[in-house]
Amino acid sequence: MTGVQTCALPIQTTLLPSVDKATAAVKEGEGDIAITPPEGAIRNAVAGGNLRVIAANVNRLPLSLISHPRFKRIEDLKGAVLGTSSLTEGTALYTMEVLRRYGLNYPDDYTFNVVGLHPARWKALQEGTIDAAVQLMPLNFIAEDAGFRNLGEVTDYIPEIAFTALIVDKDWAEKNRAAVVAFLRALIQATAWVDDQANDAPLLALMAELIHAEGKYGRLSLDYMRGKRVFPSDLSIPGAAFAKTVELMEKAGFSAADAARARVVLDDSYRREAAT
Repeated sequence: MTGVQTCALPIQTTLLPSVDKATAAVKEGEGDIAITPPEGAIRNAVAGGNLRVIAANVNRLPLSLISHPRFKRIEDLKGAVLGTSSLTEGTALYTMEVLRRYGLNYPDDYTFNVVGLHPARWKALQEGTIDAAVQLMPLNFIAEDAGFRNLGEVTDYIPEIAFTALIVDKDWAEKNRAAVVAFLRALIQATAWVDDQANDAPLLALMAELIHAEGKYGRLSLDYMRGKRVFPSDLSIPGAAFAKTVELMEKAGFSAADAARARVVLDDSYRREAAT
């Protein structure tokens, strides 16, 4: 980026098959930072553990509820099998909230099959082992073109939430504060780069490589992300977004007493330092 000071920061990335495993990797010291839904870190911090949320990654849900075409309305999902990557974090909670609006409650009215992340859910939809699942782009667009039905956008039901965040072990983060701040500063710069339409050509090439959003699906996905303002420019988590995450956790069985202490997981000092 022109005019932006850069430095070399060695990063090794690992894609894990579920949000539970991403949270566990940081807790067990197998990873330093996880970009994952924050519910596991919240439970850990409330219980006295070391996990902390230091920044936002996504505060709006770029998810569509995709189903087999025989389901014409969300109400029709009574008795269906829904795909998810976890029963306690992320997509299961969002799915429960959407279906709850139509009088469908888990586990009485439908079941979950823990099949994994979005590519695994798309595979399960095609194979018929699940009936529906929330899907990220470009798989939502690909599924529609393949004849599957889009029953609705999750943002219509949950406008703002801490969808994915940056999770660390507080002791490791403090010992490596300079590196953590540098990493967050790089993410802030990268977000600005993504938001700049002048960078569309290299960005579309990168999306084709990383998320297989090729051809028209790259353009659709990029416009979808920007239209929903998926990435916060300063990596901050709005109070309303965090509160919604905790609210959905309560609805799924998180105790009111623990919910009242949930903010113990937040440490905004790294992000504030990176933003200066």
